[in-house]
Amino acid sequence: MSYLDNILFAILLIVGFGFFAASVKKIMRNINLGVDVDRKDNPKARWKNMALIALGQSKMVRRPVAGILHIFVYVGFVIINIELLEIIIDGLFGTHRIFAPYLGVVYDVLIASFEILAILVIFAVTVFWIRRNFIRLKRFIHSDLTGFPKSDANYILYFETVLMILFLLMNASDLHLQNVPGGYSHFHKAGSYPISQFIAPIFNGTSNELVGLLFEVFWWMHIVGILVFMNYLYFSKHLHILLAFPNTYFANLKPEGQFDNLASVTKEVKLMMDPNADPFAAAPVDENAAPAKFGASDVQDLNWVQLLNAYTCTECGRCTSSCPANQTGKKLSPRKIMMDTRDRLTEVGKNIDANKGVFVPDNKTLLNDYITPEELWACTSCNACVEECPVNISPLSIIMDMRRYLVMEQSAAPMSLNAMMTNIENNGAPWQYSQQDRLNWKNEN
Repeated sequence: MSYLDNILFAILLIVGFGFFAASVKKIMRNINLGVDVDRKDNPKARWKNMALIALGQSKMVRRPVAGILHIFVYVGFVIINIELLEIIIDGLFGTHRIFAPYLGVVYDVLIASFEILAILVIFAVTVFWIRRNFIRLKRFIHSDLTGFPKSDANYILYFETVLMILFLLMNASDLHLQNVPGGYSHFHKAGSYPISQFIAPIFNGTSNELVGLLFEVFWWMHIVGILVFMNYLYFSKHLHILLAFPNTYFANLKPEGQFDNLASVTKEVKLMMDPNADPFAAAPVDENAAPAKFGASDVQDLNWVQLLNAYTCTECGRCTSSCPANQTGKKLSPRKIMMDTRDRLTEVGKNIDANKGVFVPDNKTLLNDYITPEELWACTSCNACVEECPVNISPLSIIMDMRRYLVMEQSAAPMSLNAMMTNIENNGAPWQYSQQDRLNWKNEN
């Protein structure tokens, strides 16, 4: 490439990574809108979680077909993009396969493995596309997956296929020029090409100049495609490529059936049970503090890990397909809970951007405008969605926080639940009879 090409490439990199950095900054800003929660405990267990679940894909393979194919795509796409480092150096300095002389046989093995993985990626993506568009698995045609979310999955599959094809065509044209008798331009023999060697013959009979031009086209399209894909992630469910790692690291380590109590409520209960406490003593009041809020009605009331969960959601639908409420025709879809949370968080972020860093109330909330009480009360709190999620997302935690708001802030629990709570308060049991009659059942025949 000429110096002009090098300069254009440098500008392209700066623009591409600049936009990506701006998107990452927005995501971090939005996640930090959440309530603070401490997830720094037990780092050993957290690193293990991340290694097994995010890196090792241990929960993906519970459904073997999708799991193994996803490993092909995941490993292939990540490892093949290691070559991106060489492409960047070659693009900036006008070199050709700069690592080859230094790595020798190792370089041959790397390029060969990249090509094999590229074919596996194309195969896996093709199967995914067939499963989604022809077999039409139920979780891919569910009513909560319409519009852009439905199209987004296909866009990503097309992206990945095109990038892999460009990678192989780039290598094939490179291989053809490497084998030109007497050499051609700056192309030198480097690498092993188990797949491209079968593609390279299509260039036979074509002038070296045209093949060189085609190589340049494939090379530029490949790197531009990668940069476009990288920036598309901000708008796509495929943010999990990056966020699965912190999400699994900061996931809840407590037993799945254990819920957190509100610190303010726990404090009041302990105060009531303390015989030495003065019931008439007024608690110190911070006049500048905002009134305490029980539960969550909007994204700012959720904690930052829950907001990270929302951005990490892969929209795979495993949670919804395993949800007993959804299976029995209820309106609840754990996937929709996460998608709605992310959509509302994105809307809040745009509001902040439009108002110079300050959120201006827009008369909307996550509760009611996105998620209805009917959905929340359909949940059986069985944790099936949490157990099924391949990246340790917890839709249940969001559901429980919003339920808590309905009960404690709005007294809007279903009638049957209100009756139960009243009975517990008055009778010490969920049923409507006096405490003296609680053991009458033992006298029944």
